[in-house]
Amino acid sequence: MSKPFHLCIIDDDDIYRFTIIQSAKFSKIEHKTSVFVNGEEAINCITANLNDPDALPNLILLDIDMPIMDGFQFLEAYKNIEANLTKKIPIYMVSSSVDPEDIEKAKSYTSVVDYLSKPLKSDKLKEIIENTLQF
Repeated sequence: MSKPFHLCIIDDDDIYRFTIIQSAKFSKIEHKTSVFVNGEEAINCITANLNDPDALPNLILLDIDMPIMDGFQFLEAYKNIEANLTKKIPIYMVSSSVDPEDIEKAKSYTSVVDYLSKPLKSDKLKEIIENTLQF
């Protein structure tokens, strides 16, 4: 039996996290979800599991504006450990910001697959998960 898809949500918005968790359930794709309210918690977890691919997520949905460590600070920290990861983890930056500078900056990171605007619709989430499962 294959392992469930591991979705990681890094966002401090309770309502958004709840919505994404519900959307993932409706996708009918077997999965587990890790939730972090800031980038520091997430990067610490990823760093602690560098050599355990089963503990690492298959996909990260990352917000920009969060306390302690924002999305861009997370991406800088992630860039420093990415080469040591036992698997590639695609990151989608999902934000309510429509600032062209934020979009351009997010897309400048090689680990960021795309920049998506909130709210992320359930059919788009399902499409992202299905695309990630193909790799």
